[in-house]
Amino acid sequence: MKEPISCLTLEEKEKYMREAILLAEKAEAIEEVPIGAVVVLDGEIIGRGYNLREHTQQAASHAEMFAIEEACKRMGSWRLEGAQLFVTLEPCPMCSGALLLSRVDEIYYGAPDPKGGTAGTLMNLLDDERFNHTAYVESGVLGDICGQMLTNFFRGLREKKKELKKQKKD
Repeated sequence: MKEPISCLTLEEKEKYMREAILLAEKAEAIEEVPIGAVVVLDGEIIGRGYNLREHTQQAASHAEMFAIEEACKRMGSWRLEGAQLFVTLEPCPMCSGALLLSRVDEIYYGAPDPKGGTAGTLMNLLDDERFNHTAYVESGVLGDICGQMLTNFFRGLREKKKELKKQKKD
C-alpha cells in the first residue's frame, strides 16, 4: 500500500472533508445525490465540485470530475501531482480513473460505496501497481456524517415515491 506524501493531521483531514460535506449539501438542496469533493494542494482548496448528474443528464457529472476539472484549470495543467482529493463517497471506476490520470497523490473519502466503490470496497484501482500512477487511499474521514447524509437522502426519496404512489391510488 502506498504511503501518503503529505503529513495531514486528523484536524486538517476533517477540515477539508467538512468543505466537501458543504458541497454535498448544495447537491442535496437541488435534489441531487449529496456528494461533494474538493482538491487540495499545499493546504489550499484548488477545486470544488458536487454531484449534478440529474440536472445535466450527463453520466460524468460527478463531484470528483468537477473538482478535478476546476483544479486543472486553476493550475494550468492536467497534472495535479502532490494534490489530495477529499470526497464524501468512495470514488467510482470513472472517478478513480480520472484521479489516476490527473496524478492526484492522495484520496480521502467518507463513506464506502458497496455497489460501485473502486478505492477499496469492490476493488482498489487507485493502488494497482499495473497503472503508471498509484495513489494513497484513506477511508472513513467523517464517514458517519457522510454515510448518514446519503442514507437520509435515499430514505427521503423512497418516502416521496411511496407518497406519490399512494396519491395516484386515491
